[in-house]
Formats: sequence, C-alpha cells, structure tokens
Amino acid sequence: MHTCIALLKKGYEVVGVDNINDYYDINLKLSRIEKIKEYPKFKFERKDITIKEEIDSIFERFKPEKVVHLAAQAGVRYSLVNPEIYIKTNINGFFNVLENCRKNSIKHFLYASSSSVYGGNKKVPFCESDKVDNPVSLYAATKKSNELMAYTYSHLFGMQTTGLRFFTVYGPWGRPDMSPMIFTRSILAGQEIDVFNHGNMKRDFTYIDDIVDGIIKIIEKEVGRQNMEGEIGYAEEIDGLATSQIYNIGNSKSVGLLEYIKILEDELGVKAKKRYLPMQSGDVFETYADISKIKKASGFEPNTRLVDGIKKFIEWYRCYYK
Repeated sequence: MHTCIALLKKGYEVVGVDNINDYYDINLKLSRIEKIKEYPKFKFERKDITIKEEIDSIFERFKPEKVVHLAAQAGVRYSLVNPEIYIKTNINGFFNVLENCRKNSIKHFLYASSSSVYGGNKKVPFCESDKVDNPVSLYAATKKSNELMAYTYSHLFGMQTTGLRFFTVYGPWGRPDMSPMIFTRSILAGQEIDVFNHGNMKRDFTYIDDIVDGIIKIIEKEVGRQNMEGEIGYAEEIDGLATSQIYNIGNSKSVGLLEYIKILEDELGVKAKKRYLPMQSGDVFETYADISKIKKASGFEPNTRLVDGIKKFIEWYRCYYK
C-alpha cells in the first residue's frame, strides 16, 4: 500500500494485484485498497499470483514497464503450521511473476527477500556477502530460493533483478501478526504478551517510510555500469552491466526486545504484563543490517528512530481501531 501511494505521488500509473486471502483480517486489506483508490492513476486487480492464467492476463492487458513484487506468504511461525502455502505462493507464485517479466521484457524486476535468509548467523551486522545456506524456517528457505531464481533469470536472460532483504518492517497499516500490533492490542486489553527467549532477543526495526524510500530509489535506478569490486551478493556482470543485485534494507540498529516493549509501554501509557517463554522454533536471536551496499548504490539512508516510528504507529492504531 505504502509503495503504491509513493509511486502514485510521483506520477506513475500503478496496477495493484492481491488475492485478499484470509491469512489475516481482510477488512484491513480492503481498507488499504480504498486508501490507494483515492489516487486516479491506480487500478486494482483481485488476482492470485499462484494462478498462471490470471498473472498472464495482467501482463497482457497492462503491459507494465517495471514490476515491484512484494506479494508473498509471510510469517516465520505460520510456516511451521501451513508449509504448503509457502511453496505454492513463494515458489510457484514467484515463478509465475518472474516468467512473465522475462516474456514481457520488463525493464526492472524488484522483489522482496528477507533478513530471515541469514538464519542463525552469529556475525553481526549481517552483510550481503555472508553465507546464507542454513535457513532455520521454510519461510526463509523460500526467500533464499527467490534470490536464486532471480539470479538465474538475470544470468540467462540479461534481466535486471533486485532483491531487498527487509529487516522487521513496522508502521501504520501493518500486519496484525507482527509484534507491534499483537503487543499493542494485548497491552491495551490488559492481557499478557509472550516474550520469547525470556526477552534476550534483538531486532533491526525498520519504519515503513524508510523501506518505501529505499524501494523507490532502487526501482528508479536503471541498469548501468557499476564498480562491482567487493559486491558479492549475487552480483552478475553481463557486458559490464550489473543485472542481479541483493541489498539489505534496514534501520542498521539492533534494539533489544525489552527496550522495544518499554517504548511501546511509554507511548501507550500502560505497563505490559509479560509472560516469559523459551525461544520458538524457526526464530533467531538477533537481526542487524549492514546497509553500506544499498547506501552506496542508491543513497538510501533510514532516518526514523524507533521511538518516533512507534509513536506514529500508535497514533494510527488508536485512530483505525478507535
């Protein structure tokens, strides 16, 4: 939603594709779409990326020049419960979009990867050149697969592809299965919140506006001659052109879970009731992005402190949920 609006504000014509599945409250999804429809250059198509014919028809009718592929079955924990949907959406669905980009000579294909590909890597901050061969969840494995698939298409067909490894994105209109929404709802209701690994965890929280700024900077960056020295993350040169890239996109600050909860408590004016639990399967201790590569390539610079981002999120939450 935020990416669509940012592109529309810049004068682009945007076609949004979503199947509005019931992984979480569809009313929130529909509300987002109504917000984007305020812009006349937006068209919405309720289609499913896992159905080849539906995606084929989108490309045939609208003939896009660039594709920003942010659709996926998200969530590390849900991948333990319903693994099949991750293969269907994140592998088969990704392939349908990727193949259409090839057939239609798309100028630039940008897609969502994830910090989860780093698995249990101990070295921080995470760098694109780090080994990412040991995912600790099926969700992470599908995202690593996306990177490999995109690289292959770049190598074989000269497509410009860019994968962004997102680090814990939060903000207004966010997903209800993410901790800002879960914690806020529970704290306001006087219910306990689950604090995994007894609070001994850290995350690189990245505010949505910073993420969108990075997406726009990258999607508008055309293939060009680049100095590839030291750029390992699946970088490929064809006739001197870098056609496949992976970038971390995060706030580049690792914040402790208890510190993050304290910021929520202060903004809500309510003390959280905490239930301390061991680490969950598929989870990781810390995420922390080295963003020097994307900064060098595009000038990306996050500028939203966690305390300010949480304040904006809470303002939206109180307004939307009354």
